[in-house]
Amino acid sequence: MSKGREISCYDYVNHPYEQVRDALSKDALAVFQSATKAAASRARSIASELRVDIGGIGVEADIVISIKKIEEQASEAMAGPVTRLQLEWQAAKMPGLFPLMKAELSVYPLTRTETQLDFSGIYEPPLGTVGKAVNAIVGHRIAEVSVHRFVSDVAGYLRQTLA
Repeated sequence: MSKGREISCYDYVNHPYEQVRDALSKDALAVFQSATKAAASRARSIASELRVDIGGIGVEADIVISIKKIEEQASEAMAGPVTRLQLEWQAAKMPGLFPLMKAELSVYPLTRTETQLDFSGIYEPPLGTVGKAVNAIVGHRIAEVSVHRFVSDVAGYLRQTLA
């Protein structure tokens, strides 16, 4: 995979780091799926769903997320622990028409009662030259909104379920 296009975003969870870390370390895929799927669809699918509205047109795709690695370590930059989830996702159907996302979700404490989720990922537009042209016009906006929505959905789900 070449350099690709970078996407970063973050959100907060108003719960202690240990609770957020434990929920994601125990079963991150279930958290992602529960955060991004409607209740009726959740029971039928092992995929998560990304949804975005661009100019009044809804774009959605079921995605398959794979967790490549989860590690916790002390962070000198943050003076505390950080848990990193290395993940990839691609469209569940016709993956060749959608970008492959390779990303890291970092989880770390801000205070004793607040945790930050930091997403940093890279994707390569599909379909070669045509895909790069579409990405330059609108594709990168769709990808950015999708990632922001994903992180927001995960943070919102954790805020509600850890209460």
